[in-house]
Amino acid sequence: MKKHLILPALLLSISIGYSQKNKNAYELASPNGQNKIKFELVKNAPKYAVSHGKTEVISPSDMGFVLKGNEDLSSNFEIKGAKTSSFDETWEQVWGEKKNIRNHYNQLSVQLQQKSGNKRKLEIQFRAFDDGVAFRYVYPKQNVKDSIFIMDEKTTFNLKEDGKAWWIPANRENRDEYLFKDAPVSTLDTVLTPLTIESKSGLALSFHEANLVDFASMTLVNNKGTELKSDLVPWADGIKVRVKDTFTSSWRTIQIGENPGELITSYLVLNLNEPNKLKNTNSYFRPYKYLGIWWGMHIGKYTFWESDKQGATTKHAEEYIDFTAKEGFHHLLIEGWNKGWTPGWYENRMHMFSFTKSADNFDLEKVVEYGKKNNVELIGYHETGSNLINYLKEVDEGFALYKKMGIHTVKIGHVGSKLNMKQMHFGQFGVNYFRYILEKAAQYDLAVLYHESIKDTGERRTFPNMVSREAARGQEYNAWSEGNPPNHLTIIPFTRLLSGPMDFTPGIFDVEVKQGYPGKRIQGTVGQQLALYVTIYAPIQMLADLPENYEGKPALQFLKDVPTDWEDTKILEGKIGEYITTARKDRNSANWYLGTLTNEKPRNVEVSLSFLDPNATYEAQIYVDAEGTDQTHNPEAVAISKKTVKASDKLQLKLGGAGGGAVRFKKL
Repeated sequence: MKKHLILPALLLSISIGYSQKNKNAYELASPNGQNKIKFELVKNAPKYAVSHGKTEVISPSDMGFVLKGNEDLSSNFEIKGAKTSSFDETWEQVWGEKKNIRNHYNQLSVQLQQKSGNKRKLEIQFRAFDDGVAFRYVYPKQNVKDSIFIMDEKTTFNLKEDGKAWWIPANRENRDEYLFKDAPVSTLDTVLTPLTIESKSGLALSFHEANLVDFASMTLVNNKGTELKSDLVPWADGIKVRVKDTFTSSWRTIQIGENPGELITSYLVLNLNEPNKLKNTNSYFRPYKYLGIWWGMHIGKYTFWESDKQGATTKHAEEYIDFTAKEGFHHLLIEGWNKGWTPGWYENRMHMFSFTKSADNFDLEKVVEYGKKNNVELIGYHETGSNLINYLKEVDEGFALYKKMGIHTVKIGHVGSKLNMKQMHFGQFGVNYFRYILEKAAQYDLAVLYHESIKDTGERRTFPNMVSREAARGQEYNAWSEGNPPNHLTIIPFTRLLSGPMDFTPGIFDVEVKQGYPGKRIQGTVGQQLALYVTIYAPIQMLADLPENYEGKPALQFLKDVPTDWEDTKILEGKIGEYITTARKDRNSANWYLGTLTNEKPRNVEVSLSFLDPNATYEAQIYVDAEGTDQTHNPEAVAISKKTVKASDKLQLKLGGAGGGAVRFKKL
C-alpha cells in the first residue's frame, strides 16, 4: 500500500530522524537511522556530509554550479524554506531481478535564494534510504527569463578516508568498453560511474546517478587527496548543459553496504526513477533467451557485409530458425540483414545504413514468415554507426517496418567514438537522443536493446521497454582481441551491473576460437559460461555460440532451463575481482538457480542452502567444472550430477582456474 505523509517538524524529528541544528543546518536520517545526511550553509555556501552509523563517509562537500559568464550558483545563498516528508511503498517490477521492491525513504528539500545579483533560486532535494543516500538540484522557473548554460558542476564527494576504487576511464574513444582496474581513490583521474569503492573502514560504496533526463552524464574527477568532483560530459563547444527557464539534475547517488554484495541487492537507483509510464509492455515483451547470427561474424566465420561468407542470408536464417525451434527457443537475432554494410563500416563515422532495404541474398519477409511457422520471432537490428542524422531520418520507417512484420525487439548499435557533430555519447545531446529513441520505440510496441550506449540510470522502471544494454566490455572482445581476463567477470557484477541489466552475450561452448581468428579464446571454462546466466542479470540472455557447438552437449539443458525473470536475488558470497556466488528464484516456478565463478585461481566453494524453502526438498541439478579442468586444461569439460538437498544442507563445488558452475534447484 502506498503511503505519502507530510508530517509536522516535531513529529518528524521523532519518526524520521529529521532535526534542525540551527537556522542554517539540518540533518536527515534514513528510516533505520543508519545513514545520515547533514546539510548546512557555511559562509552562505551549501555543504553536505554523509555518515553511516558512527562512520563518517563524506566530509563536508561543495554543492552548486557555475553558469555562463562565470556566474556563481554555489554561494551567496540564504535559506528560504525547508520541507520534510517520508515515503514508503512496495512496487512490482514488470520484469526484473526482484519482483517486489520497497521504496522507503525520508526526504528533505531546502529552498535557497541568492542575496544579490539575479537573486537566483535553487532547490536541493535530499533522500535518505537504508541502502544509501541521494540528492539532486531543481532550478525552478523564476524572474530571470533567459537560457541557462551550465559551464561546470561544483558538487564534490569529499571522502573521509581513502579506499580501493574499481574504475574505468571516462571520455575515451571506446566509451565504456574498458577493463576495470583497481587503485586508491587518491590516484584516480577522470572516471565513469558507477564507481565502486571499498573504503578503509570496511564499507562498500557506489557512486552513480539516477533518472538522467535532459542533462549531461556525470563523471568523477579526482580534485585532491580523496575528494572527487562531478565533471559533466560537455557538448562539443564545451558547454555542459543548455536548457531554458528550468532544469532538474539527475540524482547523485551514494549506495552504502556493509559488504560489496549488498550493493548488488540495493535498488536505490531504480527507486529514484518515476513509476512505469507504459501500461501495455506485457502485450509485446516478456523476458526470454535468444540465439543469433552474431558470434560467427565476430570470429570471422561470416561477414557482416555482402560476400561469399555473408552471415545474414535467407539460407543461414532458415538454418538458425530450424535449430532455434528444435531446441525449444523462440527468438533469433540476425545482424547485417540490411543494406549498407561494407568491410570498413566501423571506420566511417558518417556511414549510411538503410533500415528498410534488405541485403542481397536476404529476404526479410520470407525469413519472418518462416520464423512464424516455427514459432520463432526475429529480433530487429539497427546499426547506426553513430550517424544519428541518417538514423533519425529513417527511424520511423524502420520501426514501422518491424511493427508490420510482428517484430517486438530491436537491438540498436552506436559504434563510433563520437556521435554526429562531434558530440559524445554521454553528453546532454546523447542523453536526449537515447531517451527519444526509447520513447519512439514504445510507440511502435518495440523493446530496446542498446549497444554502445550511455549508461543505465534506472529508466527501465519508467520505460520497461528498455530491456538491456551493453555499455561495458562484453564477450565479443574474446573473439578478436587479447580477450577479457578471468577476473573481469568477478568485477562487473560489483561495478557496471550496479547500473542495470547487461547484454554480455554468454553461452560460448567452443571456448577456443577455431575459425576466422584462430588462437583467440574465451579466458575461462564452459562451467564459467553457464554461471553467467545467473551472476549477470538481464531479462533477455543470448545463447551466443554457433548452433553446431551446442549439438549433442548435455550442458545445453541448463541453458534451456534457466529463466531470465526473477522473484528474488541473493548474493551468497563475493569478493570484487576474485569470486562471486549468486542465487536467484524463478518468478514463474518454485525453483532456485545458482551461479558461481572465480578468477584465475581454483576455488572450493561451500554454499549454504538456507535460501531454499525450509519446508521443501529439492533436486539439485549440478553443472560444474570437471576434475582437472581450468581455462587451459580441458576447459569445455562439465561434470553433471544430481542430488537431493534441503535448506539445512551445504553444497560443495570445486571450481577450476577461471572456472565456474551452475545449479538448478528443482522443488520436489
